[in-house]
Amino acid sequence: MEIIGKLIRVLPEQSGESARGRWVRGGFVIETSEQYPRMVAFTMFGEDKVAMIKGIAIGTQINVHFSPESREFQDRWYTDLRCFRIDTFNPATVGTPYGAPQQAYNPGMAAPQQPAPQMPAEQSPAFASAPSGDALAADDDLPF
Repeated sequence: MEIIGKLIRVLPEQSGESARGRWVRGGFVIETSEQYPRMVAFTMFGEDKVAMIKGIAIGTQINVHFSPESREFQDRWYTDLRCFRIDTFNPATVGTPYGAPQQAYNPGMAAPQQPAPQMPAEQSPAFASAPSGDALAADDDLPF
């Protein structure tokens, strides 16, 4: 899943030790740009994921790729939105990962045109065998 919004806050990192080793958890909050803006908080696990948000300035439009995960604890459900990728949002370059080189938009430059695919002659429809309009009109008994 993905959502676009403005980065409004980076949450403090949390870290600790477990049986599997050291862990790091971070998070951030975005504000959507809808008629009624919503605040959405995301979490990230691992040093590489937490480092993604550190290089992005507050107020930047970002495209957040995430997966929702829920778990139950003592008959209560808790949901996390786990971020796994962040792209800076630019309508001309949607889908370009953060930090990747982006081509500048030039409104005078036309997009490359590709020719339309051609059907082989043996697969093209045979219009010559269809009856003419006069032949259809003679059998037509509709009032309109």
